[in-house]
Amino acid sequence: MSEPALTAVEVLNWNETTSNQWRKFLSDHPEILAIPCDIASTKIVAEFMQHIVAVELRYAERILRIPETPFEQVAYDSVEVLYSTHDRATALFKQSLAADTDWKRPIEFQTRSHGTLRATAKTIYFHALLHSIRHYAQLGTLVRQHGHKPGLPGDYLFMGVERV
Repeated sequence: MSEPALTAVEVLNWNETTSNQWRKFLSDHPEILAIPCDIASTKIVAEFMQHIVAVELRYAERILRIPETPFEQVAYDSVEVLYSTHDRATALFKQSLAADTDWKRPIEFQTRSHGTLRATAKTIYFHALLHSIRHYAQLGTLVRQHGHKPGLPGDYLFMGVERV
């Protein structure tokens, strides 16, 4: 009997669903970007969001072997700007899935906090998407602690559940 498995497309769709829920919530409450935040060495939620979308973009660029956008060039001054970076990353992930990508190819890269690392394109792909989802969960806790109630079902369960 084979084990169930999530596909790359399914994880990308989960990331997109989660990101789109947060895009709407943050667009409705842009003041959240100014909330103090200490996750991932950031000072405010806007910087934390920069971290999320910059990781998506830079890893997508690495998979496609295109020049990496310097972290400092990823703008975070508005919800629209942040999600334009996310949209670019998503388009690149889709491009990598449509291309003849060698998912076993090792990629060497420089990180901001752990030095030089090497991982396969597949590992990098799943890391980038699950990294975002993990951080969105942290964001949910943070904004609730500051009086906002996102009410967003970020669990994978809600990708295929029906209310009865």
